[in-house]
Amino acid sequence: MVNLVEAQKPLLHFLVRRAGLRQHTVDVDGAGTVITFWVPKDKVPRDKPTVRDVTPGAAAKTTSSNKLPPPAKKDRPAVVLVHGFAAEGIVTWQFQVGVLAKHYDVYVPDLLYFGGSTSPSADRSPGFQAECLATALRKLGVGPCAVVGFSYGGMVSFKMAEAHPDLVRSLVVSGSVVAMTDSISETTLERIGVKSSAELLLPESVRGLKALLSIATHRKLWFPDRLHRDYLEVMFTNRKERAELLEGLVVSNKDATVPVLPQKILLLWGENDNIFNIELAKTMKEQLGEKTMLQSISKAGHLVHLERPCVYNRRLKEFLASVTATENPKQ
Repeated sequence: MVNLVEAQKPLLHFLVRRAGLRQHTVDVDGAGTVITFWVPKDKVPRDKPTVRDVTPGAAAKTTSSNKLPPPAKKDRPAVVLVHGFAAEGIVTWQFQVGVLAKHYDVYVPDLLYFGGSTSPSADRSPGFQAECLATALRKLGVGPCAVVGFSYGGMVSFKMAEAHPDLVRSLVVSGSVVAMTDSISETTLERIGVKSSAELLLPESVRGLKALLSIATHRKLWFPDRLHRDYLEVMFTNRKERAELLEGLVVSNKDATVPVLPQKILLLWGENDNIFNIELAKTMKEQLGEKTMLQSISKAGHLVHLERPCVYNRRLKEFLASVTATENPKQ
């Protein structure tokens, strides 16, 4: 029987390709760590040995040349979209890619153990994810960029912004925290009514997936059970490694610190987020300081970018435009 979720991928990939992106895999360290991306087609460094083309129907290409990629047709600001825990990159950001690609060079990675990304390393920390992502972006020739992180991807984005301020020029985060401390984890799980993060974020049954969607959305959505089963089969692979990623998230309260970040930061929140609620976002704004602003979107939950994409995209574009205007004032 055809998997309905898998069957929709060619259409989604077609739409993303029409927006000007191509799928590629970056060899991060030469030791087995690879990250799959959707990247602007004119920014693909085709003669670099660290990158191979994974475009459907095209043979993988590698060369021994160390030449830099050819100059791009246009120098446009770069935006990196970092996904959360329940879906790979292009599924998470399907309503944002086309809109942003009209004005920006959009990069959509799959974090390790999502999509085609993997690593032999035993390190499961968000810091390791951030380092691998930063290395991959530099190998793709990405300079200072805006990073947009959702949920788990927001934690990775905070780590990358802290460690690589020369790479991350501005930051947008939705439904996330700087660090998942003991207290935040315990309070969140108790409020939601689950025993562990894995119980919520790694559902094994249709019932579990329905519970996750119910918590993550403001509107109550209905899908047939078959679609839930197909989604579980396609999107929840690498379960062992992902369970370890969740274990690697939590840090003790005494070890947690709020970094001093030089970037302009937008916290773009669903007003009805039941996982990381708006009060948590307000506290985080105060902790991060005066360069951080908080905007909430009504009638939206944790999946704010999917529930209200038009509003989310408008707020996101306004912030990105303001950052670009500040850094590149008209002469």
